[in-house]
Amino acid sequence: MVMIRAAHPRDTGALADLARTAYARYVERMGTEPAPMQADYASLVDAGQVWVAEHDGDLVGLLVLKLEHDHLLLDNVAVSPDAQGLGIGAQLLAFAEEQAREHCLAEVRLYTNEAMTENLAYYPRHGFIETHRGTDHGYRRVFFSKYL
Repeated sequence: MVMIRAAHPRDTGALADLARTAYARYVERMGTEPAPMQADYASLVDAGQVWVAEHDGDLVGLLVLKLEHDHLLLDNVAVSPDAQGLGIGAQLLAFAEEQAREHCLAEVRLYTNEAMTENLAYYPRHGFIETHRGTDHGYRRVFFSKYL
């Protein structure tokens, strides 16, 4: 069973490790490290923006959510390669939607890198619609939205 909880400061090392392993396969494809590999998880945890997924006591997923005035930004979702295919990513997406509803927000937005082609098919399967593409913070990104 997977449990999703708010991240604690003691999780920051594990969060950074999980991001590095989850995104490692994209480094060669992108020619650089994806932004989540460089994130300051300690600051994000301190800001209350990070949730973790645990399976049998192991940290297997992470979620970074940012409340905006008119939507919830799903800034990062990652699942450990060893736990992929277990539905953890879908559970994290559903949790993000629950958080949006709890904050009376009717939209969840996210983005992914163009080189992460798997995600370009994954997010639409979960109800997200591509809204646009562009360069953001030096990355070629594809932006998605889901109205709840």
